[in-house]
Amino acid sequence: MNISNKHLFNIVRRLVFPLAAQDVIKRGSFFIKPCKVITSRTFVLSPWLSKDSSSASTEKLDLDGWKRVVRSVSQEEISEKTSENDGDSNLAATRELIEMWRLLGKAVPEHISEEQFKILMECPTKTSKRKYLKFLAIKEGRKRAEKEKREKQKQIREEEIQKAKENNDGEVKNRFFMHFWSKSEDAIVNWRAAQSMLFGQPLVFDMAYESYMGRREMENAVKQIMEAEGVNRRTVDPFHLHYCNLKVDGPYHKVFINRYGEAWDKLFVTTTEQSHVEVFPRDQLVYLTADSPNVMERFEHDKIYIIGSLVDKSIQTGVSLAQAKRLKLATARLPLDKYLQWEEGAKNLTLDQMLQILMSLKDTGDWMKALQFVPRRKHSGFVDPAFYLKHQVKTVKKMRMSDKTSGQEKASNQSARNSFRQQVQRKWWEDVS
Repeated sequence: MNISNKHLFNIVRRLVFPLAAQDVIKRGSFFIKPCKVITSRTFVLSPWLSKDSSSASTEKLDLDGWKRVVRSVSQEEISEKTSENDGDSNLAATRELIEMWRLLGKAVPEHISEEQFKILMECPTKTSKRKYLKFLAIKEGRKRAEKEKREKQKQIREEEIQKAKENNDGEVKNRFFMHFWSKSEDAIVNWRAAQSMLFGQPLVFDMAYESYMGRREMENAVKQIMEAEGVNRRTVDPFHLHYCNLKVDGPYHKVFINRYGEAWDKLFVTTTEQSHVEVFPRDQLVYLTADSPNVMERFEHDKIYIIGSLVDKSIQTGVSLAQAKRLKLATARLPLDKYLQWEEGAKNLTLDQMLQILMSLKDTGDWMKALQFVPRRKHSGFVDPAFYLKHQVKTVKKMRMSDKTSGQEKASNQSARNSFRQQVQRKWWEDVS
């Protein structure tokens, strides 16, 4: 009986033990005798469980590092979800606030673009949001009024044309003077601007002050530059304008494209991301700043003047002077104290006023005429009317003397050419005879 039981036990063991061993191996638990205490949180796989590895190699998995990776990924997903939820909640709250103010009868625009809505979201307080919405409402009302005015004028013109057709008076009237169309004027102005890009004296606007201005200050700066560009384009001898340090897709560039639209690529202006030091020789550059200790005595046609495109309501003194000193450039300021009775306040002018002053100096060389572009609210007049009259007489005398000397030079050159022509003719007659 015992012999039969042992024989049956051996048969069962041969059949069952291989299947049990395979099941244990598949589950990844193999009987390994621990040889020492493992302090690090690493899991050692037996070499027998890897079919491709050799008998001496072991694979280690850093459980702490894996947990950190998983935890960071989960935290990023949670932060993205929370940020999206916060953004959606802020958008909804802002829209509800706009609707509430509209129902209360406050100044709120009817249509708000995506860019304007982004700017509105950046406003930190409700007061700033209300002021910005009021500004947009006023702007929208002006545009609506201008549109209605244009439509009325168009309707009046159409009625006049209809009446002229009914009265058989639609022929073109003959004029004593030739009618000068606006298209012809634009063509002449653009031709002068194109010539200035080849032969004109350069004038630089430094755009390296984006970090010193807010959104509204930058919009004011762009508006002043646009006015300066228009004044320069309509003059007889315009400057060759350079917009240096203008970053593509930067704050300045975005405002320019928003204001000009498709006309931005058609401007006769040189724009570059490079600094003015990299474009022009350093010894020809003069940085115009109100904080400079050097007074500008006269306009030099061989110099390249730089105007800092900075508009700040807080009047940050020394910013442009520090920029010029950092680049080791010569500086100068306008002689406002010498010619004007300046009242209290900073001696800062707008960008278009600076261009008009430089343009007048370039054409006439007269400080009195040039400084007439300074607003009268900032000063109480010139230093002395008698001094102004004497200065004007001196400038007229200088201009007459220069004209006289130039006329004498022309006459002498003409007489020299005539004498040379006479000598040639006399020699020809002698050879012929």
